[in-house]
Amino acid sequence: MKSHIPRKRFGQHFLTDKALIDAIVDIIDPQSGETLVEIGPGLGAMTLPLLARIPKGSVPLTVIELDRDLAARLRKRDDVEVIESDVLKVDFKALAVTKGAKLRVVGNLPYNISTPILFHLLEAVDDVVDQHFMLQKEVVDRMAAGPGGKDYGRLSVMLQWRYDIESVLDVPPEAFDPPPRVDSAIVRMLPLKTPPAVDPALLGALVASAFSQRRKLLRHSLGHWLAERGYAGHFDLQRRAEEVPVDEFVALALEVPQQK
Repeated sequence: MKSHIPRKRFGQHFLTDKALIDAIVDIIDPQSGETLVEIGPGLGAMTLPLLARIPKGSVPLTVIELDRDLAARLRKRDDVEVIESDVLKVDFKALAVTKGAKLRVVGNLPYNISTPILFHLLEAVDDVVDQHFMLQKEVVDRMAAGPGGKDYGRLSVMLQWRYDIESVLDVPPEAFDPPPRVDSAIVRMLPLKTPPAVDPALLGALVASAFSQRRKLLRHSLGHWLAERGYAGHFDLQRRAEEVPVDEFVALALEVPQQK
């Protein structure tokens, strides 16, 4: 392949460390017949090793690539289906319907829009088998954090109520070209089989209110939000948001009266 200059506006950092790539593919462990979707394949650092693990004649690997030059390169392969698009505009639920199967989603996500991508995929969580992503380590730490620390916040709660989340591999900057200015990590996200039947929008509003003044006690933030919605139950507001476990936020969301 001819050289490709990484484009800053796309947040491109290409993974080049072969040993790390092999370790990541081992973690993903693709199998014949599975429907794999890769976000941001770039120069194919993970794409080609993934394809090498999938027997020929199996389901084509679907890749989502915004860079038209990189998309054009990938279209030359007959074992890859290319979706040239901004990932935030891809309807993953519709994609699963088209494929007739749940999706295994992988990728080295652009760090500048990683959180919006995670929330976008949350909308299709029922159509996903699992997700393995390369992300900024700081983001992975926040995703997997438990209550009681500075890493625990809105992102932790809004993902953990639907996924089992685990940081599985740290990746140093020198594994990329160009090297990012941050450490990276691989995160595994497994959708929970029996999640609570809570309204995601209501939970999102509740959690956003709780963490809007995370240094203060909840009575200064969440307390006002609950009062506006006529909540008459008991919830300990003499705590900070970072002290409240995910299951307590979810249980509270199930008790809050729905607005008409």
